[in-house]
Order: sequence, then C-alpha cells, then structure tokens
Amino acid sequence: MTVADALPEVTPAERDRLLSAPRTAEAHRALLAEVPAMRMVQTGGTPTATMLPATPTVVAWNLERCIFPEDSAAHLSGHMPDIVLLSEMDHGMARTKQRHTTAAMADATGMAYAYGVEFYEMDLGGPTERPYCDDDFNAIGWHGNAILSKVPFSRVTMIRLDDHGHWFSAEAGADPEQPRLGGRMALAAVVETAGGPLCVVSTHLESNAGSEHRGQQVEILLDGIDAFAPGLPVLIGGDLNTGNHVPPDYDWRAEALFPLAEARGYSWDFTVDGPTTRASLISPHTERVMKLDWFAGRGLVALDRAILSSISAEGMPLSDHDAVLCKVRMT
Repeated sequence: MTVADALPEVTPAERDRLLSAPRTAEAHRALLAEVPAMRMVQTGGTPTATMLPATPTVVAWNLERCIFPEDSAAHLSGHMPDIVLLSEMDHGMARTKQRHTTAAMADATGMAYAYGVEFYEMDLGGPTERPYCDDDFNAIGWHGNAILSKVPFSRVTMIRLDDHGHWFSAEAGADPEQPRLGGRMALAAVVETAGGPLCVVSTHLESNAGSEHRGQQVEILLDGIDAFAPGLPVLIGGDLNTGNHVPPDYDWRAEALFPLAEARGYSWDFTVDGPTTRASLISPHTERVMKLDWFAGRGLVALDRAILSSISAEGMPLSDHDAVLCKVRMT
C-alpha cells in the first residue's frame, strides 16, 4: 500500500479496456490489480494542531457524493470535531462538478485528509444524479472514503474488503446503470492524542447484499486493523448498511456483524439510538427510514453521543444520511 499526494488516473485506453472486459469476478480481480490507485492512499490538507485532546470528538458522515463540500463543512463547524470519517466522497465526477470533494472539505475545515478509492465509476451515475452533471464525462471518476484530521496522521493504510466486483460482475448482480471497478474498503489512520495514540477507521459496507456478506467484510476489516494497529484503542465509524438486505426489510437488529465485533472486544455503545437516513436531493425516498451509520470502539469509553441532522440552516438536505457523533476517552 502506497501513500502519495496524488492518485494516478485511469487513461482513456484503460477505460476502454474496462468497459469491454467480461463482466465476471475473475476479470474484475485482474483489472483491479492493474489500477495503481486502488492500492494507494492520497494525503493532503493542512493540520492545525500537533496533538488531539485526551477526549477527542469524532463525526462519521456518509455525504452521498458530497454535492456541497463547503456547506457540509460549515454544517459541522458548530460541533468542532477533531476527526471526521467520511464516505461516498467524489473526486473528478461530473455530478459533483469534477471537484475533489474531500480536499475541498479539508480546505474549508482547516484539516489534513486521507482519501482512498472505493470505486472507479465508468459512467455518470444513476438517473437522479445525472441532472447535476454539467459535463457528459467524468474528469477522473474516483469515489471513495476519507478521514479528516486536525493533526497529522502518524500512519495510514487502506483495507480492501472485497475484490469480486459486486458492482462490476454480472454474476454478482451488478447494476448495469452504474458500472464500477472496485469494491468496499476502509481507511485506517493512527493519530496522536493527549491520552496516547488512537486508531480511527472510516468504512462503508456493501448495500446490495445481506447480513452474512457484511459480516464477512467486518471479519476482513478487524483482521486488517489488528495487523495495522495491534493493541491500540480503535474507533470505527461509517455507513455499515445494517438492515439493507436483499430483498429489503430495513431491520438492522439481526445483522451478523454486531455479535461478531463484540466477540473481538468491540462495543457498539458509541452510537445513539435512532434512524440515520432521510430523503435527499439524490435519494428522494421517504419510505427508507433506516439505521445505517454506527461507531464501534475498542479500548475506549463513550462520553457523548449524538445524531446530527444533515439539513442545513437554509433547509437543504446535504445528504441522505444524518451524521453520527461521539466523544471518547481511552480506558
């Protein structure tokens, strides 16, 4: 895994090859291995501190492509998070004006960032996204997860959670309207606090699957964290797509990932009760009331917890997810 200040782009010739490749898991694995950005983490931004407090505040937010980076940053400013764990962040996509949305949020918040590619998107997105496209092409096509931090990262890595092409392979049930290379992943980083080093993890589990598949992804995630930050306190945050079953029933309570993580020393007490989804500009689905967004912690105690509405002061839905917040202390 390589850390760099820029990610190498997919060339037009490589894109043509991706589009013409057989839509199989075998072909996807081969193509995934040939795209360097899928094994890299981009870092940038400007940290404003050298050490976080002993009781850092962390926010996890799925920003649904991040159509409004500056507005989203301003929305968080009143909560003063030390770390922000982000998912569904575009970089060079027509639907978000070809911007590097993570870099824009880092600039607006005065934070450092780490960014990793979940998917290389080979088209413009779904039908509700296309009205936001001024161009008929993606300048780059990256879509992924990120971590914002007030302090520099001591270490950072990517943990890929699958490689079979859930959104590429016909045999995996990929959506033909949204062809993508890649798969779900997590970013893990170690940051320094007054209470000692802390490992923070931003992740996004599969939506188009069932409980067993997400449980397998969490097994891979926890193994990766143990290899990256053995013995450190850990806070995982993100959209775990709990209850997003196929077919959907929106009941998160029977998800395999909850007891699985508990058996490995993690607690789910860092997330307040209540749903975390709402209708938005891209996802105007009022019937989808779900609890998808969570924190799981090890070696930590929750001091405060909240769900932060994603409706801006002007009444604009910034995402189809509300953010979750927690303040923690090491045990």
